[in-house]
Amino acid sequence: MSDYDYDLFVIGAGSGGVRAARISAAHGAKVAIAEEYRVGGTCVIRGCVPKKLLVYGAHFAGDLKDARRFGWNVPECAFDWQTLRDNVLADVDRLNGIYQHTLDTNHVDSFHERATIAGPHEVQLASGRTVTAKHILVATGAWPLVPDIEGAEHAITSNEVFHIDAVPKRIVIAGGGYIANEFAGIFHAFGAHVTLVNRSDTILRSYDAQIRDRLLQISMVKGINFRFNAAFDRIEKTDEGPLVAHIQGGEPIPCDMVLFAIGRQPNTTGLGLENADVELDGLGAIKVDAFSQSSCASIYAVGDVTNRVQLTPVAIREGHAFADTVFGNNPRTVDYDCIPSAVFCDPPIGAVGMTEAEARNSLGTVKVFTSDFRPMKNVLAGRNERSLYKMIVDAATDRVVGLHMIGPDAPEILQAAAVAVKAGLTKQDFDDTVALHPSMAEELVLLK
Repeated sequence: MSDYDYDLFVIGAGSGGVRAARISAAHGAKVAIAEEYRVGGTCVIRGCVPKKLLVYGAHFAGDLKDARRFGWNVPECAFDWQTLRDNVLADVDRLNGIYQHTLDTNHVDSFHERATIAGPHEVQLASGRTVTAKHILVATGAWPLVPDIEGAEHAITSNEVFHIDAVPKRIVIAGGGYIANEFAGIFHAFGAHVTLVNRSDTILRSYDAQIRDRLLQISMVKGINFRFNAAFDRIEKTDEGPLVAHIQGGEPIPCDMVLFAIGRQPNTTGLGLENADVELDGLGAIKVDAFSQSSCASIYAVGDVTNRVQLTPVAIREGHAFADTVFGNNPRTVDYDCIPSAVFCDPPIGAVGMTEAEARNSLGTVKVFTSDFRPMKNVLAGRNERSLYKMIVDAATDRVVGLHMIGPDAPEILQAAAVAVKAGLTKQDFDDTVALHPSMAEELVLLK
């Protein structure tokens, strides 16, 4: 009989924690999991899933307008935010139930309360109970950053945005990353006047320069405003109700809502990690080795709390690898090379592998192939918006080392193409593949 209550105690029931718990239980471990809010984590509850549903809703703004060019007698349509919001939140409830059902059917004990670490093998529950475990896995994710400025309490983050009562007439979005640009496109489509305020002069800095410049160009043509090299000074709430965003060295911006999307910090505050001598880095992330083990031998961590790659599929793989390593007698690590990513802005972006700048710095001589085209649908719809596909090739080997796309359905196309990049295929392999015509995806095998 074990000296501990559980073989594994997981703190945090997001994508990584749930996967680790489920697979560990399948390997025969006695597992418990604690979640202080709702099962499902950032992605399911307050992140990529509800946001993608809002993106779908936003697309109808353009689709309804385009439909008239395709012969559909579409009347003027009014948008009801509360209908979309409530339907999205109902789907979140559905997914929350599915995640809980997964834990239950795999015989994982669930504690719906906050849990902190009391020692290398001890977890303290908010109810007062102390639970022991041979191994502890921290999967508490990350939390939106809020700047320490006057009036910050008047703003919201991506946590609260799914619950607002109405679409603001004027919204200021702070940040230049994927969350900021995605919500800029969403709120613009819903009729809001959008201003994006960024501390630097670059949006989406980890993406290829040509792709992000194309998004900036398209966004500005649509009417989204950008303030670059601008930092927030304070947020003022006026007597009449609206807000005023005061920007250092710039004109103040009257608005009805401020959304902070300036990054996410690992969720380790108050977790009790010091009670087990778990080391953190300068950003508060848990330091782990390739097998997700922390400086305390009995404590592991996966997902955003480690700040390795803040993507849900990565957290899932890390959780699975942890379970196989510790309980499945199959030690393995996660391969972080060639991870595809997407930005669900309007139009969306898909990317995998090196950017042109990264490839030139790393490989020296590279070849760049592009296709700058107007999708067939946009032509008939009377839209001037152009797509851009870009392929980066190692000149010495002809191997494709990067693919970057902006245009309709770019993430859907990129997922399949990412397999080719991961497999190390060459430009000639792409050229040898017959085009699927007429499609946007065919441009990948016609790049010049």
